[in-house]
Parts: sequence; C-alpha cells; structure tokens
Amino acid sequence: MVLEISGIAVSLGEGEGVLPGKAAAILGVLPESIESLRVIRRSIDARRRRPPCFIYVVEVSLPDETSWTEKPFKGVTVRPIQESRGQSFSKVQLKSGVRPVVIGCGPAGLFAALTLAESGMPPLLLERGKGVAQRVSDVNRFWEEGRLNPESHVHFGEGGAGTFSDGKLTSRVKNPLTAGVKNILVELGAPADILTDARPHIGTDRLRAVVVRLREKLVELGAEIRFGARVSDFLMERNRIIGVVCNGHEEIRTDHLILAIGQSADDTYQKLHERGVRLEPKPFAMGLRVEHPQELINEIQYGKWHRHPELPPADYFLTARIEDMNRSVYSFCMCPGGQIIGCSASAGGVVTNGMSASRRDGSYANSAVVVNVRVDDFGAAPLAGLTFRRQWEDQAYICGGGNYSAPAQRLADFLKDATGGVVGPTTFRPGVRAASLREILPGFVAEALKKGFRLFEQKMPGFASTEAHLIGVETRTSSPVRITRGPDGQSVTVAGLYPCGEGSGYAGGIISSALDGIRAARQIV
Repeated sequence: MVLEISGIAVSLGEGEGVLPGKAAAILGVLPESIESLRVIRRSIDARRRRPPCFIYVVEVSLPDETSWTEKPFKGVTVRPIQESRGQSFSKVQLKSGVRPVVIGCGPAGLFAALTLAESGMPPLLLERGKGVAQRVSDVNRFWEEGRLNPESHVHFGEGGAGTFSDGKLTSRVKNPLTAGVKNILVELGAPADILTDARPHIGTDRLRAVVVRLREKLVELGAEIRFGARVSDFLMERNRIIGVVCNGHEEIRTDHLILAIGQSADDTYQKLHERGVRLEPKPFAMGLRVEHPQELINEIQYGKWHRHPELPPADYFLTARIEDMNRSVYSFCMCPGGQIIGCSASAGGVVTNGMSASRRDGSYANSAVVVNVRVDDFGAAPLAGLTFRRQWEDQAYICGGGNYSAPAQRLADFLKDATGGVVGPTTFRPGVRAASLREILPGFVAEALKKGFRLFEQKMPGFASTEAHLIGVETRTSSPVRITRGPDGQSVTVAGLYPCGEGSGYAGGIISSALDGIRAARQIV
C-alpha cells in the first residue's frame, strides 16, 4: 500500500535521514516495515520567534498486509493514495498534410511544440528573436552600453522572458501534468530539487542550458525551428486560418496555428486586431521593484538563526488590502540573492524585472511590489491596456535620463514624498538615476503603494529600512490583453487559431504557460 504523510517537521541539523523513523512513528509501525520513502514536497516553516524547520510531504510504501494506525501528531495528516496515469496519445497522421505552426519560443510555444512532435505532428516553430547564445550577447550589450536591439532582448528570443529571470516554477494551477513538465526539465538539466521544493526555481544560468537542450530534443523529433522569423501578418479565408506571412514577404501555409507570442509583441496584437481576431482588455498590475540587502531579509525572516548554513536565502510574499481605495498591493516575482534588470521591449521605454542565478548567492534581494489595475482605469478598447502601460514606461525613460537608466528612490524618501535625495548602491543594469517615483506612476498606484509599504513594515519590521531602494517601472506582471478563445481552445472568430500562454492572457509564469501550451497542442491532436 502507498500512503502520503503531510506535515513531518525536521529541525535544523537533523537531516532527511530521520524521515523513515518519523514516518514509522506517525504510522505506529516499525521502521523496517517501510519498503520505500519518497519526498514529495519540502518547504520551510520560518515563523518568527521560534527556530525555523523544514516541513515534508512524503510518500511511503508498506506491504499490503501491514496494519497501521495514524498517531496524533500536531499538523500531520495521512491518506492512502493511488497511482494516477496521465492522458496519453498515440501517433497521429496529419489529415491535410500541412504541418502545424507554433509562433513563439517561450514556455508555452516550446511545450506545445514538444507535445505535437511527440504525437507524430512535428511543427514549424517561428521565433522573431534569436537563439540563446546570440540573445545573451545582445542583452549584455544593452545592459552595458544601453544599446537596445528591438528584435533581440529580454522578451524576444529562445526561452522567452523566462530565460532572463529567476526561473521560478511555482504555480497556483492544480494540474496533474505539472509533474510531467518538471520531469522533462530535470531530464534536460534542471536541478532535481525542483521536483520537491515548495518554491522551486532553476535560475537563469541553468535555465539557458535547459532551453538549448529542449530545442535539440525538438529537432531530433522532427520539428523545425527558425529564429529571426517575425510573423508580420495572418492569412485567413472564410474566418479560418490558412497561413502566416513571415518577415513581410514569405507565406507559410498551415491550418493549425498555435499563438504563443508572449505579452510584449505589441505589433502582433495590433495585426491580430486588424485581421478581426477578437481581443478584449484584461486587468493587470503595475508598480515598482524594491531591493534590500539579502542579509537584512534573512535576519527579518529567520531571526537569530539567519546565519544557519542549512537555511537558503530568505524570500517573502506580502499582500495588503487598501480598503479605502478598493485596491490590492502585493509582492510579485521575488528574487532572493538576485538583481534587478532592465528589460525594455521597445525604444524609448524603461521596464524592470528581477533575475537570479541558480545559487541565489547575490548580496541583494528584490521583488516587484504592484497594485491591481482595472480595465476601467484605462478604457474598454481591446488594446487600451498596451497604450496605458507604454505611457508609464515612456515616462520612466524620460525620468531616468533618456538612456535606459531607471529612475530610483530610497523607499524612505518615497514614503515621505521627498523630491530630492540620493540613491545608494543597487544592482540595476544599465544604471539608475535619482528621481521622484510619483512621476512615473498613476496617482492611484503611487498612493496605494505608500499605504501598502507601511502595512508591509508592520508584517515584516525592517522592510522599510533606509537601505531599501525602489526602481521603476514594473509593468509586465501579466498581459493587459486577452485573445478570446472558446472551449475548444480556438479563437472565437478564427478557426484553426489556438491562442495560449501569457501573451494570450491565459497564463502567467513558466509552469502555467507550459501547461497552456500543452493544452493547445492536445486539442489539435
């Protein structure tokens, strides 16, 4: 029989070797009765004023004839489990003989392409940006010299925006395929602990190598991948997709098109709108990046145990409800031991994001802190959200000095509405310039952030330290546009067009985007 035990606490210094004994005590059996034990999940309980500990969920196998009784341990639950099998597909034949096309080489596009290829329908994958190696060179040039390549940057290219990120794999989506996605990533070189950590991440350094191996796997399965292939138009006939135009001149025929464009291809959204693909505005969130010394965050979260060698760099997730404004303020994409990066998507705009390497061993911690933006804040036109966020990115560019440096301000000065002040050391590249950050935010966002930061200080005393800096602007939390689709996954106005991933307004982050890409491909299969 197989049992799942949740809530086993392991103190600092004990190690995972104590798990079989603890599991046996919980079940009231002898340790030698346990045939196997597998860690399903590991998290940290770091509530203040008591020693941090690790909390485990494990899967235990016992002989079928074993009699067990759950002992009353606080916070521990036991339940029998049965092995589940994922949906599988046999190889299929293309009815039309025309291969499917996938647009976009981020997580949604890559996993859609993998699903199609493994089902016997190897697709053509079109990516307007470059492969990882060339893309890294272009991004480093931007960070070092402020020279932006509009077709090769943090958003466009192999791996999508996640290639320059912390590589977080957390997701609120409850989907049995999540484990399969993680297993594929491990097979391609991701660390095995992403299968068990409660807040798994890969890190930008390791993720880049994983993405290249995924491309190689796709090619082995018969897929074709073209970089520098910008889809400039969509070909339709009787409200059905029949092909695309690549780079303004090459027509490529297909009757199954997966659209996994990410959220930064404003020109593609515009073309879809012109061609009658139904789009609708969608709420999103915007705000600033906050940066602290990592040692400070460790001390706040772990207390006097903050230097214990078993503890990883501390993180946090904070939320606040601003009742008098009917707004929410929350941290987003927190990067322990990371850096804040410039990720401008087009000329004349400043956009920020966070990035960490796999070891998360940098001296600073950063996170986006954002406020919800409703559709009525920017208008009901399908593309109004794009115009709204671009307005504030352009303003940030101006306030940063017009060279892709970002406007920055000490958190303490922001709370006091100070207009002057100096900026201490930050990790942001290409660079920062002291500014009043109220100038780069809608009034309601600035006011909600001020109130939210004060509430965060109550939850995490020391958060509003004089060492904390704010850098702006953060606008790419999610897409402000949704490409409307029906229950069959196809556009409600154009048959054969399958929108998916973050850019279509149905996912956010690596895992949910990959799952949405798989869903689109399976609907085609």
